Amino acid sequence: MKMLNPHKPRLERQIVGSTNRWRFPQEPFSGDLLAHSQLCKAVNTDFDEVLKHPDRLCISQFQKNFPKNLKSETIQSGEADVILECLGFKWELHQPQLFQSETLTKLYLMALARGNVDPEQELKRLLQAQLRGKVKEQHPVKKISISLKIYDALVTKAAFATALKSLYIPEVKISMEEVLGVLAAAHILQFRSLFQRCVAMMTSELTPATIKKFYLAGCRYKEERLTTGCEKWMEMNLVPLMGTQIHLRKVPQELLHKVLRSPRLFTFSEFHLLKTLLLWVYLQMNNKTQTIPAYETMVAFFSSFPKTCSFLEQDVGQTLTPLFLCLRLHGIIKGKHLEELRHINFFPESWLVRVTASHYHALESGGDMAHVRDFTTQAVRFGLLFNQEYTTHSKTIAIYGFFFEIKGIKHDTTSYSFHMQRIRHTDLEFPASVCEHSPISLRAERLVTYEIRAQTLVDSKWQEFRTNQITQKFGLAKPSCKSHALKIQTVGIPIYASFTFVFSLA
Repeated sequence: MKMLNPHKPRLERQIVGSTNRWRFPQEPFSGDLLAHSQLCKAVNTDFDEVLKHPDRLCISQFQKNFPKNLKSETIQSGEADVILECLGFKWELHQPQLFQSETLTKLYLMALARGNVDPEQELKRLLQAQLRGKVKEQHPVKKISISLKIYDALVTKAAFATALKSLYIPEVKISMEEVLGVLAAAHILQFRSLFQRCVAMMTSELTPATIKKFYLAGCRYKEERLTTGCEKWMEMNLVPLMGTQIHLRKVPQELLHKVLRSPRLFTFSEFHLLKTLLLWVYLQMNNKTQTIPAYETMVAFFSSFPKTCSFLEQDVGQTLTPLFLCLRLHGIIKGKHLEELRHINFFPESWLVRVTASHYHALESGGDMAHVRDFTTQAVRFGLLFNQEYTTHSKTIAIYGFFFEIKGIKHDTTSYSFHMQRIRHTDLEFPASVCEHSPISLRAERLVTYEIRAQTLVDSKWQEFRTNQITQKFGLAKPSCKSHALKIQTVGIPIYASFTFVFSLA
């Protein structure tokens, strides 16, 4: 029979926050939630995470108590304190640098515990020795071996070496070719400063070639800053940049769906957005194609499917329907484009009938868009991409017999303005291509609800400028022919200017 200890554990008083609390210091978790919460605040650790993983509290105390100057100092001695076995190599590390990694700290503490060494007492002894500068002279540290298994294929030996080097040199050079691997290594090591540095690099260097793997990395490691950065970049560049490159094929459907639903999405017109989405579908179904096909080639491809039902109603197209439901097909106005929609047999007949009916009723009522009930998700969009070489940039649009010019003006190196104005069909500079086959309204006034938005990238952060939703009667003479101007100050270039509007009911 085992004899039980008749004495109760002795309580000790420790300062763990703003008040003194009774607790059992020898236990990893005493059950005293108030004391535990105060201790977490004192060491700047998330309370909920500690409840799930109590060992993190000990790790945070180690990292908090270890002097920063010891973490960052250059190791003069070639002798290591810790041997890390990982990826088939043995890496020699030193305790001051090791404690920057939560994973390595945890492995180190577990190794101490296996050797019957009190981690807390070992830390105190190590700190005292380090502060006296006599670690090697008075208190030689026994080498401890730890092992780490990595199953993440993104972590190469070179990337892992760079991550470990960052323990010693915070600003170690990281190339864009290896940043994804270093990010994965930092995630496994729980090396937060390095992980955030990689995220900052990736969000500032997004390109058509990297957008997919950076976005998937953000999802994999649950890094909202990275996934949000990829989404915002795609909102601006889906049509003007991705829509012209073969890399469009790699865009995940989930990301594409999020971008199509965003009110910040930039497009030159609703038809440009449709062509980009059709191109994405074409590239998914023709994975051997290595060049961007001509638009006529895409039309011929989709027209080749059986005419018994539309492409989206067939098995191959049904999974894509949520993407095309995000489009504003009623914003495609030109008769030529509407004929192409019917010719390619891509959309269900009910969709095309609804679009045709909305145009018919709008023309019959003098342009009123009674079919548009929600401005944010249904208003018609047009856009200007204002590049560095422009001093002025404009485009003329025709819709239901009314003609508008959307325009951007550069006033000086950092000052711009954007506005829209109604113009007469008889204006001399009016492009004939816009007037061709277009009705002409003789109404003196047109009630319009509109919003002007400008977005640009500055120091890896998106700046956004916008007007409110403004309702205004547009006449044919000044000042009523001109909208309110969106005036902005920015050093960013290019500027993505979006003009969103609805012909309101009188």
